[in-house]
Amino acid sequence: MRQLNSSILKRLFFGLFSLILSLGLLGRPASAEARQQPPPRDAAGYQAWLTKEVRHELVMLPFYSVFDNLQFRVEGDKVTLLGQVVRPTLKDDAAATVKRIEGVRTVDNQIEVLPPSPNDDRIRRAEYRKIYSGPKLNMYALRSVPPIHIIVNGGHVTLEGAVASQSDKDLAGILANQVHGVFSVTNNLRIDNS
Repeated sequence: MRQLNSSILKRLFFGLFSLILSLGLLGRPASAEARQQPPPRDAAGYQAWLTKEVRHELVMLPFYSVFDNLQFRVEGDKVTLLGQVVRPTLKDDAAATVKRIEGVRTVDNQIEVLPPSPNDDRIRRAEYRKIYSGPKLNMYALRSVPPIHIIVNGGHVTLEGAVASQSDKDLAGILANQVHGVFSVTNNLRIDNS
């Protein structure tokens, strides 16, 4: 009986080991190493590569939410961070993450930290429910990073991000204006045809 258990365990072990090998889980390089190496600085695609890397790193930040707006500008090896965030730690995390990207020498962190306000927090929640719960725009809520960002500062709302059509942009603006306590709405949504 003991030999039977031992042989079953051996088969299970080798089967599991074979499965791990076939899925390529062993010997896989770390995520940073697995990424594509940058082209030489003087190559035509270098700026495009660096822009893509910065965008990727920013959207992967763990506390980046629909209530934050992270933008950036790449000029050679300098990255300027722009936008607005609710948490001060997100501003610091964004700068630290971008500084670690190969080829970035300077980070100018101009991200604005929005002042804490219970009324702005209430407006953020109400705007989110209003915009993302409707039948036309709820498809945007299903994405890992919803593309319509709701920035609230002192009762003034700014919509940032991208939507698929002009009608979606217009509808988001109309819905944002319907929330009680909002002083103004600026609709900066872009139409993304891709």
